[in-house]
Amino acid sequence: MKRHSFFVLLFCGIFLPGILGFPQTNTSIDCDSLLPNYEAEPQTSAPPYIIAVSFDNFEPGNEVQVTLEALGDAGFKGFNLQAREIDGDVPVGTFKITDPNTKGLQCHNMTNSAVINANSDVKQKVTTTWIAPHDVRELQFIATVVQNLENFWVGIQSKTLTPTHSESVNATGKSKRKVCFSI
Repeated sequence: MKRHSFFVLLFCGIFLPGILGFPQTNTSIDCDSLLPNYEAEPQTSAPPYIIAVSFDNFEPGNEVQVTLEALGDAGFKGFNLQAREIDGDVPVGTFKITDPNTKGLQCHNMTNSAVINANSDVKQKVTTTWIAPHDVRELQFIATVVQNLENFWVGIQSKTLTPTHSESVNATGKSKRKVCFSI
């Protein structure tokens, strides 16, 4: 009888949540590709989500409030949100976790370089704080948002944020100012 009870409990614990449609909690989103770890294809329609930021410009050390929000009643269960330089593929800066529905993620050996969902509850909005690093060019926040296992959007972007020192720094991080010498 003990063996039978064990198998019934094992079955209920493993298979019943999936059968009843309970959310899976082992879904993760890759730091680089921003693709979930399952075989579905991303949606190609306009995403029902936006990324809003509190500032258009930043300086090193500035804190920028970032909000990921559903439009209408779309809701979402999972997400991965990062700041990346324009045309960059590596997260920049760090996030300060301020919303109980979020947690930090380490990408490229940088603690809290991305922020993800802390649970699979349906959310309408999450807010976090991003801390700007030194030596960063123009950037955008970019996200993958998972509505459910069949519907997710990759590459949702915020508006572009510009460092206040951008006029004096080029793509190599060196000064663009010309130096003139008199002879």
